[in-house]
Amino acid sequence: MAADISPRPQARRPVLLSRIEALQDVVNTAAIIPKEDGVISVSQDRTVRVWLKRDSGQYWPSVYHTMLGPAGNPQVSDWEILQISSLLTTPCSCMSFNPETRRLSVGMDNGVISEFILSEDYNKMTPARTYQAHQGGVTVVLFVLEMEWVLSTGQDKSFTWHCSESGQQLGTYRTTAWVSGLQFDVETRHAFVGDHSGQVTILKLEQDSCSLVTTFKGHTGNVTALCWDPVQRVLFSGSSDHSIIMWDIGGRKGTAIELQGHNEKVQGLCYAPHTRQLISCGSDGGIVVWNMDVTRQETPEWLDSDSCQRCEQPFFWNFKQMWDSKKIGLRQHHCRKCGQAVCGKCSSKRSTIPLMGFEFEVRVCDSCHESITDEERAPTATFHDSKHAVVHMHYEPTRSWLLTSGADKVIKLWGHDTCSILKVTITVSQQW
Repeated sequence: MAADISPRPQARRPVLLSRIEALQDVVNTAAIIPKEDGVISVSQDRTVRVWLKRDSGQYWPSVYHTMLGPAGNPQVSDWEILQISSLLTTPCSCMSFNPETRRLSVGMDNGVISEFILSEDYNKMTPARTYQAHQGGVTVVLFVLEMEWVLSTGQDKSFTWHCSESGQQLGTYRTTAWVSGLQFDVETRHAFVGDHSGQVTILKLEQDSCSLVTTFKGHTGNVTALCWDPVQRVLFSGSSDHSIIMWDIGGRKGTAIELQGHNEKVQGLCYAPHTRQLISCGSDGGIVVWNMDVTRQETPEWLDSDSCQRCEQPFFWNFKQMWDSKKIGLRQHHCRKCGQAVCGKCSSKRSTIPLMGFEFEVRVCDSCHESITDEERAPTATFHDSKHAVVHMHYEPTRSWLLTSGADKVIKLWGHDTCSILKVTITVSQQW
């Protein structure tokens, strides 16, 4: 009897629960507040907002805070402050929220990280501390409660970490390119840093120093998103090359599994451990739910050859064989399943290979096409259209809610309830 490898995600699909609109600019980062009907957002319009669901079913900003740049001068009049306020404010680039301490860390385009404590009712935000972390814009900020560390990356090609109790910088590490992704493993104190060269760097952090563990590179474009699963000890990386790579860190064998399911840049990655699903979002608005509870296979290395490894016809650079056989050289292709170098005639077929990560049809040689069974072609991912170009994504595991913010200045909340769909339009009063 053939094994049933039908993916679990097929029975569930993201459904739209709510929309948050009336934002003046693109929301760079947003997060769902656990155990609350609320969302925190930071935006290019320099504002931090806390949205709470009211009895009417609508979401309203209980906190609306405009971030300031350089410290103000107490001798400057109120009128002068109003005149130069637009020069002092700075866009918010990223944030990190810790629900246990209600600590909100906001990274800004001027390299500063501002820390706030939210009240228990989420109606007040109190400034706590400021870190001058980077010389360029902050790209990612993480607060690690267990270590009392604030980790951050920036456009200045650096990774830094600060002590959240003293505010002092504990260390910094220079990278070769603009850093765009950051994850941290508390148990081993390993930081995973992804940059615009497509490289992922693993650092071992100490209280006031760090050491380079290793680097690996599998993307042809810049790393745009990282996601760490501490249980399976697997790191996922997304890239502008449209691909996702699953790096088996815990296995210590260098296994790297490719996932090909996006047509544009991968913008966000989240892992749902209770269902063993990876959720990815792209700049084209696509949401892909990957079933990771299957045995996946590495894609083969592409083999080098001067002639087709099926029919032995020479490729166009093999002048000697072309002359000897009196034949015109052919263009080289590669079978995605076996990796062999083949000509177009010997690789005229296309097929999906989901267990190798190819959810779209790819080129395979004729021999491999015949060997692929219907069970092997069964999809291991489901595809959904968010209907906006996704900029950021956040997953809240306790309710299995997904948040996407888009280039259309809209935040959308998604659930997995296939029985009913609740659509809520959120508006903001003109006083805001």
